[in-house]
Formats: sequence, C-alpha cells, structure tokens
Amino acid sequence: MPMEPRDQSRLMVLNRCDGSIGHRRFFNIVDYLQDGDVLVFNDSRVIPARLSGRKVDGGGRIEVLLLRRLDANVWEALVKPGKRVGIGTRIEIADISGNGQEGKVLAEVTGLKDDGIKVMNFTDEDLLLKLGKIPLPPYIRTPLANHERYQTVYATIDGSVAAPTAGLHFTPQLLNQIKEKGISCLFVTLHVSLDTFRPVREDDPLKHTIYREYGVVSYEVARELSRAKTEGRRVICVGTTTVRIVEAAAQAGSPLQPFEGWVDLFILPGYEFRITDALITNFHLPRSTLLMLVTAFAGKELISGAYETAIAEKYRFYSFGDAMLII
Repeated sequence: MPMEPRDQSRLMVLNRCDGSIGHRRFFNIVDYLQDGDVLVFNDSRVIPARLSGRKVDGGGRIEVLLLRRLDANVWEALVKPGKRVGIGTRIEIADISGNGQEGKVLAEVTGLKDDGIKVMNFTDEDLLLKLGKIPLPPYIRTPLANHERYQTVYATIDGSVAAPTAGLHFTPQLLNQIKEKGISCLFVTLHVSLDTFRPVREDDPLKHTIYREYGVVSYEVARELSRAKTEGRRVICVGTTTVRIVEAAAQAGSPLQPFEGWVDLFILPGYEFRITDALITNFHLPRSTLLMLVTAFAGKELISGAYETAIAEKYRFYSFGDAMLII
C-alpha cells in the first residue's frame, strides 16, 4: 500500500564519492539540495489504458492494454489472451471504469509486432479512454481507493501506461519548500510504456530491444539545462524516465537542443552521462532496464551494496516503495 502522506516514505542517500549510505525520510531531501540546483521531473500522466471487451465473433472475453498511440484511433496494445487474436479480429470494448459510461467502441486488429504486440484500430478514441481503468502494476493486488494516488501531483500530459514512480513521493508542500530554497524545477515529458513491465531475458543485455517511448524537451527547458551545465550547477533527475529523455536530447545535439520524438536510449554500465549529476529513484525489479540504468550511474559494486542494505533494513521496493537519492 502507498505511504501517506507521500513524502513520509523512507529515503536512502547514496554518496558516489565516499560510498556512504544514509537513512532519512523523503521530506528530508530538502537538506541535500542547494541554491542553484535544478530538479527535472517527468510530467507524463497515466492514462486509463486497461480495457475489457469481447470478441465480436464468438464472444470470448478479452483484456486490452494500450501501449502507444501511433495515430488518431490507432494504438499498439497487448491483448490477453492473445494467441487466438490475429489480424482481422474484432473486439467490442465495454465500460470497466466504474463511471457508468455509455456507448461502445469497436476495435480491429490490423497488424502484429514482436512480443505479442498488436496494432489496433478503434472507432472512437475519445470514448475509449473513458471506458478503461488505470493499469496498476501486477504486484499491486489491493485496489486503490483513489487512482489519483498512482499519479504524480504534477502530472499534466496524458500518455503513460505506468507512473514515473520516483515522482510519487513529492507533495505540493514539499515542492513549495524546494522552490523556496532556490532550486529550479523543470518539467520534461516521457510517456512510460512496456519496458517498465518487461524484464531483460537475454544473458547479454545488448541483445535486448528496448521499447520506444515518446518524449519532449521544450526550448525553455533545454535552455535552462544548458545554462545550468555551463555554470556548473547540479542537474538532479527525478526518476529513470527523466534521465532517459534528457540524455537522449543531449545525444541529439550540443549544447542541449529542444527535442521531440521517439526515445529508445538503453543506458547500460559504461554510458557517459552528459546531463545527469544526481538521481532520485525507487528500488527496482531485478533484470529490469531501470536497474541497469541506476547501476550505470552509480556503479555495480555501490548499487549491489545499497540493495543489500535496503533488504536488510526492510526498505519497500517498486512503485509504492521507498526512494533513493544518489549524489
């Protein structure tokens, strides 16, 4: 279950210079920030991407998880059970939102991709997103009384199928404290998708194909980040998704340029970070691309020790778990 208030979760502070580990509460993060620092947040908002329906021919029950919008009324999606859902299969989507929405949406599978992903055309996209539910991770088995708890308090841009969970610890009051201390808060967008759920199964991670996600870094944010780097001020990324979008933008041009497009940057140990000076993150699943990014940032030995400490100290892991600040 999520911690209430949000900023009461535990905070491990990991120092890359001396290897020290500190134990605080998340609201204490203000103590580790200084005037001139820049905090970068992912403002993507989780959409009601879990849908329920039945096959038009045969009536079999179908669950659909929207992954990525390709065009108006066209989405990539996962379908369960998916083995008998091929091109031409038509599905009638019903209301599972609990909001009593009227109307039905018809879907047709028009394409097949790797990993069981379907390309689907829908008759009414606007109604579609009123019929679904927020897709909670499978390890969250207790229904939430309020699905807004699985959104960051600053989420504004619809598009994710999972929350950028490092940001779930922030409250409006904590953000105000941070701003009052002279820390700049900037917002980028990366719509979280399939790789949040999908482990790396290959022994060689380089053989893993990371799922593309759509991201935006505005002109104003690119300018402010470039200025901070030039002036030697720290850029602190809130979450691995934020790291991926700012680092992808940095790869596209120097000095940092505005960016809008698909991101498939897979950050592994050995990667040279161009923008990120410190990182706020949760504790991640084994064999995940998220854990590999964190290991690339802090080093395998340091992260292995931190995770052993987290287990010994009974830190909570995953989406509604505790947090780590790596400085």
